[in-house]
Amino acid sequence: MPNKVIPLQLQARSPRGAAPRFTGGRLVDARGRPMRDLRISVTDRCNFRCVYCMPRAVFDADHPFLPHSAILSFEEIARLAGIFAQLGVRKIRLTGGEPLVRRELHRLVAMLSALDVEVTLTTNGSLLAKQARALKAAGLHRVTVSLDSLDDATFKAMNDADFPVARVIEAIDAAAAQGLPVKINTVVKRGVNDHDLVRMAERWRGSGHVVRFIEYMDVGSSNGWRMDDVIPSAEVVRRISERWPLAPVDASYPGEVAERWRYVDGAGEIGVISSVTQAFCSSCTRMRLSTEGSLFTCLFAQSGHDLKALLRGGASDDEIRDEIAAVWQARDDRYSEIRTQETARLPKVEMSYIGG
Repeated sequence: MPNKVIPLQLQARSPRGAAPRFTGGRLVDARGRPMRDLRISVTDRCNFRCVYCMPRAVFDADHPFLPHSAILSFEEIARLAGIFAQLGVRKIRLTGGEPLVRRELHRLVAMLSALDVEVTLTTNGSLLAKQARALKAAGLHRVTVSLDSLDDATFKAMNDADFPVARVIEAIDAAAAQGLPVKINTVVKRGVNDHDLVRMAERWRGSGHVVRFIEYMDVGSSNGWRMDDVIPSAEVVRRISERWPLAPVDASYPGEVAERWRYVDGAGEIGVISSVTQAFCSSCTRMRLSTEGSLFTCLFAQSGHDLKALLRGGASDDEIRDEIAAVWQARDDRYSEIRTQETARLPKVEMSYIGG
């Protein structure tokens, strides 16, 4: 059985002394990377137990999820988001856990959509059909749905929940019917769902939706990651291209993590995310805010920076801005560029706290 997860609140560093004043100008980290994207985890809870994120052996009935008083309120999240927007963030993605288990999430979407940012959401789709209308009305720009297989048995093996594929597809259709652009994320694990790659591509060809195939990553410390389980993105592209020829497409924007490939016959495109075999650390522009208000500068970080203490301790917006800027300016992360089987075993924050 994997080791129990170290509670996140023990992993977050307390605020240091007052950060130096940020005087404006271009905000970049130690490697010259600007901050453009913010991932916000709104809950550490989820109704699935995906093997690569929240394996049931660790996140069982006795797992100590955060009490409501420990997590950031919508008002606190919106206040921080406004400060991030002032520092250059232009896209905010709401994650979890499963973000739609957080009650009335559309209220937060409305608060964030008032900022000059794109607001997106990643979900497992289980609750999306009922909430799509309210989310769209609140100003959500786009939704990404996780779907690891079209086969019910394989899907259940991946998410360890008794939830049929058909209902996820219904949720995708419901979101699209509200005018929400949809992307589908598929984590590929060798010997588990890689037999379904071509079928997955076929299902979404010509639909207007983009399916993105993600290499199985060593997120957190509980998923038992092995390099042997990784299907390289190059193999994914080769398998699909053998059926329907593909051609590369330029990135939509600087720092885009997905490599884009279009069908030569005009039936749309796919994407591949290759954090393991083709690290994109050099162009990473993402900061992550955990459920309980800690900043993480990398998906594979071992510790965070506590903002909740500043929020609830009476700090001004300028003081919080200075702290965020100082954290980003000191950022030197490049985990995927230096990954080995040994570094994969190091304790890392769980993805369910900081989102994917």
